[in-house]
Amino acid sequence: MTYYLYKLVPPRLTFSVDMTEAESTIMQDHVGYWTTLAADGTAVVFGAVADPAGIWGLAVVEAGSDTDVRALGDSDPAITSELATYEVHPMPGAIARP
Repeated sequence: MTYYLYKLVPPRLTFSVDMTEAESTIMQDHVGYWTTLAADGTAVVFGAVADPAGIWGLAVVEAGSDTDVRALGDSDPAITSELATYEVHPMPGAIARP
């Protein structure tokens, strides 16, 4: 298994402050999706990153392959709704606590 960084890219830099009601509903589904992945051990951690340039989402995922982790991203409600996009980056040699 390999660790991967999953970056959720919101539709605009101001997303965290001007999210519409419809977008908020999608993001609630997104959080529910990742909460399930965290509960089953797939997602090690996930959450928003308060980057001064604009908020974005991060997850560290443990997966068998790039294909497996991309399947997780492709099933994310924020992605299936076409609200956001994502990037995936492998973390070769990542060290995690037991």
